[in-house]
Amino acid sequence: MMEHPLLIKTMLNRANLLFPKKEIISRNPEGDFCYTYGDFYKRVCRLANVLQQLGIKQGDKVATFAWNNHRHLELYFAVTCAGAVLHPLNVRLFADHLTYIIANAEDKIIFIDEDLISKIEEIQDKLTTVEKFVIMSGKDELPETTLSPVYHYEKLLAEASDAFNFPDLDEYAIAAMGYTSATTGLPKGVLYTHRSTYLHALTLCLPDAIGISEKDIILPVVSMFHVFSWGLPFSAAFMGANLVFGGNDFSAKNLCSLVEQEKVTLMAGVPTIWINILQYLDGGAKHDLSSLRHLLNGGAALSKNLVTAFAARYGINILGTYGMTEASPVVLTCHLKSYMENWDDERKLSVKVKQGQLLPGLEMKIVNDRGKEVKWSGKEMGELLLRGPWVAAEYYRDPERSAETFKDGWYHSNDIVTIDEEGYILLQDRGKDLIKSGGEWISSVDLENNIMGHPAVAEAAVIAIPSEKWQERPLACVVLKQGEKVNVTEQDILDYLKDKVAKWWLPDKVVFINEVPKTSVGKFNKKILREMFAQKL
Repeated sequence: MMEHPLLIKTMLNRANLLFPKKEIISRNPEGDFCYTYGDFYKRVCRLANVLQQLGIKQGDKVATFAWNNHRHLELYFAVTCAGAVLHPLNVRLFADHLTYIIANAEDKIIFIDEDLISKIEEIQDKLTTVEKFVIMSGKDELPETTLSPVYHYEKLLAEASDAFNFPDLDEYAIAAMGYTSATTGLPKGVLYTHRSTYLHALTLCLPDAIGISEKDIILPVVSMFHVFSWGLPFSAAFMGANLVFGGNDFSAKNLCSLVEQEKVTLMAGVPTIWINILQYLDGGAKHDLSSLRHLLNGGAALSKNLVTAFAARYGINILGTYGMTEASPVVLTCHLKSYMENWDDERKLSVKVKQGQLLPGLEMKIVNDRGKEVKWSGKEMGELLLRGPWVAAEYYRDPERSAETFKDGWYHSNDIVTIDEEGYILLQDRGKDLIKSGGEWISSVDLENNIMGHPAVAEAAVIAIPSEKWQERPLACVVLKQGEKVNVTEQDILDYLKDKVAKWWLPDKVVFINEVPKTSVGKFNKKILREMFAQKL
């Protein structure tokens, strides 16, 4: 067989050669922008020339500080295909973490959306590795800024050639990097190669993964700084699927209008997005969403209530996925097997809310605290271990935490799961979020999903609180739907749970809060909840 490298430029070239008429739609502050993959390719070539003119060499780190839009997509391909390293920065990070990440990565240049300039200005004196800034805006002139030296993205592209000869790189060359969201400690860096990105993108197109094809119109609600919108932009370009970007407006109204306008077939986001959309639709908003074949869910577990509500009221299917920064990120997807389609609705639902089955190409082990693999019974808990061609082998410039996480050729996820007889994995908890009561484990995720089945509950997060007798006991933090706050009591929640979980799992306390605090990528931030209630209970 031929020795032929797996490179991101192959995806770019395929989009240009086979699908030059397919479209990319971007909702920008200056208005909606639409162009074809053919035009996109020319702008990517211009941008690659600009990078060279700005002194960027192969292996240099190029940071982006931007929302989901067409210019960000151009950087995805121009930076990687030219041989530099793409580094999308999380726009929601605190200044200290942002400064640390930029320094740790040794970013040389930052491309910034205009409405985010002030966040970089606040820390510019600490950015010792950054040599240049480029502002991405649709306006003719640069806005006033203290950043220096600073350039205008569109003016740079206008003056550059639309021809570029992308190099033949080693497939193991670093294409991109990302950092974990870090609820504890400093964020951890992960490097992605051309090979790992290519294989992950291709695998997502398999029917039993996500099944991306040329027929799809994809709206990634998940941020482009969060593991590259779960790799969807790369898969879309590879297959020639239309891409739709919502910019910095994550409101249900904006997203539903884009689905209706562009006939979107696939959206991807976290449960908070779907909860907001469901409440918006239930409130009487009228949109034609019949084009949707899947809402792709990740970042947190699905509740039965959410899956049932979308299916029953709007005919929309939610497809569960699971992954992490260290795995590019997708590891599991949750499709029913063919013979399961004949099962009754409740039995099918019990499968749909699981994280799913392992993607082809990956290997796993689920081991207990003695290192022994658990039975496929759906009952024994164990830590999920992973390895494969798009799973990281270490953290960037972080040998101590690498040694804790990557052992004997396996990535130790610290996620506690069960696996049933059919091979479907159910996330029970993060290792640090499990509640140890009287020597036995209680799954906070399982409790949360049951509480969110209550018709008056919008969200629920369960944390451990100290107990002299039992070591730890569960505390349920509950957000009620609008209009329900005077109607539901603590006892109502406990009564609802009585027939759904073991008696000793029932929370010792239920507190009602206005909002569950979230991390920068939309996950429940239980560290903040633990701090909130440490002194109060």
